[in-house]
Amino acid sequence: MSKPSSFSLRGRKALVAIKDERDATIVRRQFERLGIDIVTWDGGADIDCRPDVTLIDDEFLPLASPAQRAALGRSPVIALLGTETPSRLKLVLDLDPASFLVKPLRSAGIYAALVLAFERSERTNELKQQVLKLEQRLRSRRVVLAAVLQIMHTHALAEPAAFALIRRAAMEQRKTIEELSAEITANGSLPRAAG
Repeated sequence: MSKPSSFSLRGRKALVAIKDERDATIVRRQFERLGIDIVTWDGGADIDCRPDVTLIDDEFLPLASPAQRAALGRSPVIALLGTETPSRLKLVLDLDPASFLVKPLRSAGIYAALVLAFERSERTNELKQQVLKLEQRLRSRRVVLAAVLQIMHTHALAEPAAFALIRRAAMEQRKTIEELSAEITANGSLPRAAG
């Protein structure tokens, strides 16, 4: 299943926490035009839904409970800024917003803020996945090095030749270099190719 486009918003769900009724009306009207379902939140209760995006008024900050902060961290946050004081901006930055809007709100800019929030969230998630993969490869680097040293010793090969031998065997066996290296260090030698 392909990921939804950041530009297509119909059918998405938004958690909206806005104190000013005028601003809330503008957001409701724009979200209805865009086909976004709205769940309102007054800031007091725990968040019991899984929104695709959250619009939160800076007047609701700081959040009262860790559960509220955790719930907001599951989706992109758009902060609604009323004042630009350093203390207020610090509270907003603690939410790690994907986008922001300045109050008093106007209908112009809401769509752009939503698209930017979804796109930033998607890119951030992709980067997190890349970091996890790189961290895993870094952790397995010791295993690869141990396997290369073992092959160098048992086959009297130089380091580039030993690594090339492991790489060729991994391709033949349709395994990653890391998987084959783990087998080499566990068994003490290159495993035989099946078939």
